[in-house]
Amino acid sequence: MSNMYDKAHELESALRESEEFQTLKELHDTVNNDESSKRMLDNFRNLQLELQQKQMQGVQITEEEAQSAQQQFELVQQHETISKLMEAEQRLSTVIGDINRIITEPLEDLYGKPE
Repeated sequence: MSNMYDKAHELESALRESEEFQTLKELHDTVNNDESSKRMLDNFRNLQLELQQKQMQGVQITEEEAQSAQQQFELVQQHETISKLMEAEQRLSTVIGDINRIITEPLEDLYGKPE
């Protein structure tokens, strides 16, 4: 049984050493070390979270809120470092999703793929 945990720790180390994670970490540090960039990203993420919570509660998002979110998104996309950070987050998310699919294959074999 401990062999699975050892493999999980090896996977964690491999993830930390991966190019995807290293790039993300560098960009994350760069953004967090620049107060203006950090504030811009925090504002964008807080707005995203607020709108997601409303959707989960079944609250309709107003046109004004949708436009505000779109403007915030366009603003962070124009910021080169934040834009690169978001791209790096997406790449790492894809890697983690791929790994998740691989490690859950035994369950899919047993129970079938969810539809």
